[in-house]
Amino acid sequence: MNVLQFKAPPLPHYITSGFVSDFPAGSKHVGRQNVGVFDLLVVTKGCLYLREEDRSYEVGEGCTLILRPDQAHYPTRPCTETTQHYWLHFQTTGEWSVSDALLPSGGPVSEEEQSSPAWSLEARPFHLQLPQFSRLQKPDSAHSLLARLVALNVSAHLDGARWKQEALFQELLQQLAAEAPGTGPSPGVICARQAAAYLREHYREDVTVQAMGGSLNFHPIYIARCMQAEYGCSPVEYLLRYRMEQAKLLLLQTDYPVTRIAEEVGFNQAAYFTARFTKYEGLSPRRYRQRFAHT
Repeated sequence: MNVLQFKAPPLPHYITSGFVSDFPAGSKHVGRQNVGVFDLLVVTKGCLYLREEDRSYEVGEGCTLILRPDQAHYPTRPCTETTQHYWLHFQTTGEWSVSDALLPSGGPVSEEEQSSPAWSLEARPFHLQLPQFSRLQKPDSAHSLLARLVALNVSAHLDGARWKQEALFQELLQQLAAEAPGTGPSPGVICARQAAAYLREHYREDVTVQAMGGSLNFHPIYIARCMQAEYGCSPVEYLLRYRMEQAKLLLLQTDYPVTRIAEEVGFNQAAYFTARFTKYEGLSPRRYRQRFAHT
């Protein structure tokens, strides 16, 4: 199975779409090469017979196929019955690639992702994975989204309509990605995410790994192993970094003294908070605030 992997941000963006309601028996989908956009086909009746590179596809009712912008595609045989299908063109200005298998959802993060992790104030990169060919588990839902997209074409000259189309397209992509088989998180990823949620919820408190383990019903050593694989750090380091980012937000958004900020983010002693913040950020809390002070 070919899988299209899009690195975001930016997300893929919608261009245009349509619906072919009467594609009679004996007709063939047009052959094209290097069209420069992705072409999503969703068949609602009948079947389209296509080939791209060394792969042939029978895109029957309830199936989807995404044709790549950098490859030639052509029909392998005419339709044997009247066929109806939606088509949708989209593109991305970001990086994308093709793999022969789905990556596990929430697998080990790369060095680049670790440098911009979940606690960072910067956007965290992620991947959107779409099977190039798939059979929809919820075809009616996808068809409804596509019908609404096509209906908005008559007012696509208006910014409001284009905005709605983009929102519908992102919802469609999310559905296609969620319906792909084998994309569910592994037990280890589930454990790491639950631990991260626990730490985020209790970061103002005196958190211990024993209390977290008891709350999540996982052994602390297993939790640490899972978080290292998922986030590239231990639970203690994750908690410290999250506290530091919350402290940075308070330094930017409030005039609270450093002693109160230390308490707000779970430190009992302001001096210890200042020392850890200085080591983490490279400057003291006061100097960090002064960088953004209006003079």
